[in-house]
Amino acid sequence: MASRELQLAIELCRFSRRRRRPTVIDLGRLAELRAEYDEIANSHLLPNDVSYQAVRARGVSAEWVSGPKLRDNCVILYLHGGCYTTGSVETHRDLMTRLSIETSMRVFGLNYRLAPEYPFPAAVEDAAAAYRWLLEIGIDPARIAIAGDSAGAGLALATTITLRDERSPLPGAIVCISPWVDLAVTGASMESKAGDDPIVSREMLLGWGKLYLGDSDVRTPLASPLYADLHRIPPLLIQVGSAEVLLDDSIRLADRASAAGVNTTLEVWPEMIHVWHSFATILPEGRQAIERIAKFVRMQLGD
Repeated sequence: MASRELQLAIELCRFSRRRRRPTVIDLGRLAELRAEYDEIANSHLLPNDVSYQAVRARGVSAEWVSGPKLRDNCVILYLHGGCYTTGSVETHRDLMTRLSIETSMRVFGLNYRLAPEYPFPAAVEDAAAAYRWLLEIGIDPARIAIAGDSAGAGLALATTITLRDERSPLPGAIVCISPWVDLAVTGASMESKAGDDPIVSREMLLGWGKLYLGDSDVRTPLASPLYADLHRIPPLLIQVGSAEVLLDDSIRLADRASAAGVNTTLEVWPEMIHVWHSFATILPEGRQAIERIAKFVRMQLGD
């Protein structure tokens, strides 16, 4: 049974959704929505023993998040969610901070370019460039994990596939939190979980997806990694909530990755909502899921 705090998280999501009503067609509100997400993020109280350093990786804005007791040789490249149109290092700083503390690793958060100003494949280009920059400064690829939530999880896969296809050294692990990997939004859970999911809807995904894709096909593998060749990608952890419309994205991704010979771990968390990790301040399951990620990353990176 889920914790009592879950209902509070759900109510917060429903209130936010009613207030913003983030329809994709309303481009005039996009800047406002981005600012509102940043404002919410600024309400998080961050620990005093964690440092934050702004950097540029091959011209892309990024941030090092460094908790105490670091393993200097391990890095998590984190790609934020937000339907490729919103979100930033700022909106995900609390989650990245918790990951750094739990793993005792540095987290490298990336402000990849957002649509519609910069449609596909700009985000993939930025994420791949940031990974190459980490190699250039001397990070062992086997000591890098690429992680992301929602669209950022799809981007983590697309980045890894890009690196594999160009024969670059691959990271040691991939972590996908509530991944959005099918921009055609064909999963059965889009309908079956519509009444349970207080955050995401099929209509929302279709609209934001159009802004990201531009003229590209919805099944383009680097935009919709569900349709990509997944052979020879690193060990993969997928976490998803059973109350998500994106549940079937995770299940189908796990099936296809396993069929391609990928070491795949799928965790379906009962009653959890989209990226419940972002409610870790109040939600025990959010903290527990981050602990599970930390255990997986430490195991795969050899620490």
